[in-house]
Amino acid sequence: MQKIVPHLWFDNQARAAAKFYTSIFKNSMMGSISHYTKAGAKVSGKRKGSVMTVSFEVEGQQFIALNGGPVFTFTPAISFFVTCEKEEIDDLWYLLSIGAKAIMMPFDKYSFSEKYGWLEDKYGVSWQLTIGSRAQKIAPCLMFVQKQAGKAEEAMHFYISLFPNSEITMISRYTKGDRDVEGTINHAEFTMAGQEFMCMDSSLEHMFGFNEAISLLVNCKTQDEIDYLWRKLTDGGEESQCGWLKDKYGLSWQITPDIISQMMLDPDPEKSEWVMEALLPMKKIDIATLKRAYGRK
Repeated sequence: MQKIVPHLWFDNQARAAAKFYTSIFKNSMMGSISHYTKAGAKVSGKRKGSVMTVSFEVEGQQFIALNGGPVFTFTPAISFFVTCEKEEIDDLWYLLSIGAKAIMMPFDKYSFSEKYGWLEDKYGVSWQLTIGSRAQKIAPCLMFVQKQAGKAEEAMHFYISLFPNSEITMISRYTKGDRDVEGTINHAEFTMAGQEFMCMDSSLEHMFGFNEAISLLVNCKTQDEIDYLWRKLTDGGEESQCGWLKDKYGLSWQITPDIISQMMLDPDPEKSEWVMEALLPMKKIDIATLKRAYGRK
């Protein structure tokens, strides 16, 4: 199981988006689908039995898509950086650009890549495509803007302190004469729990920032791990419900036990209902309480 999973908040398009992404990327597959229980439907406004989450995988990167309603919209503050082979990048850009909401940087030749482009696809999810070769083909990229601009390096050091097998692997800084603040992060790469991430600063005027439309879901094995990450990530941030929080940089996380998917996907609908009823009042998730709810019969 992947330790940190990007979680994408859609209105009602979770299954359609998952099918679209798995159809255009190689080495992709659909995963499990969970449905709204009575308790979940009441809180969300969704219909009982309708699709709640869809898990899927593209090029080794796991994702979870949620039908959460029209509450949050995607922003380019988090994009997915795709390292492509020469023979695939044109087709992939074409497919992602069909119905695209915006082109952030045109698909063209740049000083740093023979071919590169940045767009928001028809669902609003941002993708950066470039030519190259790396073991992890898709990496989430965090852009620190507005009041968070200039904090990318500080955030990286904070994030790698939270997980074993984490390190900063590359830093490129803005230099004198660039369009941004000299010395801040132009592009950096780091790992958390062995997974690759990227980040950058931008002090230019942007009308967006991090929000709950994309969160990082962390699969935890123990209550101690949940308690530790919750304490560290809410320091200077804010708690939400059902394991959601925002850290001091505004980035959204979900700190969850890895057994929760098994509980929610149980073929006995009563069990998943009981688990959801127990989960909804929680902020930080308590594994023992969920287990008691799951084992009520």
